[in-house]
Amino acid sequence: MLMRRIGLVAGLLGSVPLPVGCALAKERALKDIRTLSGSCRESPYGPGDYFRETEYGGRKRRYIVHVPPGYSRERPVPVVMYFHGGGASAINSRPWLGLDALADQKGFITVYPYGTGILPRKLLTFNAGSCCGYAMKHNVDDVGFTRAMLDELGRAFCVDPKRVYSTGYSNGAMMSYRLACEMPDRIAAIGPVAGTLATNIRCSPSRGVSVMHIHGTRDPYEPFGGGKGEKAFPGKIQRTVFRGVEETVKIWTGLIGASPQPTRTVVRGAATGHFYGGGRNGSEVVLWEIKGGGHTWPGARSMPMDSMLGPINRDISATQLLWEFFERHPIR
Repeated sequence: MLMRRIGLVAGLLGSVPLPVGCALAKERALKDIRTLSGSCRESPYGPGDYFRETEYGGRKRRYIVHVPPGYSRERPVPVVMYFHGGGASAINSRPWLGLDALADQKGFITVYPYGTGILPRKLLTFNAGSCCGYAMKHNVDDVGFTRAMLDELGRAFCVDPKRVYSTGYSNGAMMSYRLACEMPDRIAAIGPVAGTLATNIRCSPSRGVSVMHIHGTRDPYEPFGGGKGEKAFPGKIQRTVFRGVEETVKIWTGLIGASPQPTRTVVRGAATGHFYGGGRNGSEVVLWEIKGGGHTWPGARSMPMDSMLGPINRDISATQLLWEFFERHPIR
């Protein structure tokens, strides 16, 4: 019964947990980032897949970095961070996203932070505010860790500081909202999927941070209209009351000074894009409303335990749309 509940939590929030030995083997197949030079131009690291273990806040923190084949120290490149769902981890979230393949085509670096938990490599969460699990309960400073991670990344690789983006799924989506609230100086734009702004986060970003939010109308766990959902996550997570999508959009358009009503609408099958333009510094909010969509990542070929998450829409590709959106919204 216990193992069933563990598998259920991980599946619903982002991934089936890998056995610890399997996760370790996958990490060991990556190159280690061990030494950090004073400048990215002096760094020995080039294209490839890397693993970094570091200390922050009295904890061992980990992240994975994918550097595209065309990377050169002579030209600063964009970065896209992906924050996994609660109960998942960085190593087993990568396969179904398709983000690394797109990074190889478009020339950006991808970064996959690990959350924290009782175990070091599975059943992990991020402290997004009013969610989730271990990270929230122990008030883990994931915002501070992200700053430190970006500082390290900038010493290992030549990163364009005006083109650092955050996306995430479920708990990771909520974490992306928190970063936009508390790190607008470092985060150019965000792309949350199946997760809203936490109910206890109050923010007033110093610049217009653009948001592309993607959410299914039949999400059974983090409901489009807010609340607890028709299905509840096991354990303490099930008591979380989630903010609704429309309320989140209303808050964010107000924060960046964008139009309170859509200035443009695009329909692609069951997916409708609502564009709220006119924000400060060219910022905007885009909501992709997936009619009948579940707690899923649109465009994914499959997701772990997807029969419990609801339908996966394939009229759009969340991964592709997010990158196109990020390209339009550097820090200005």
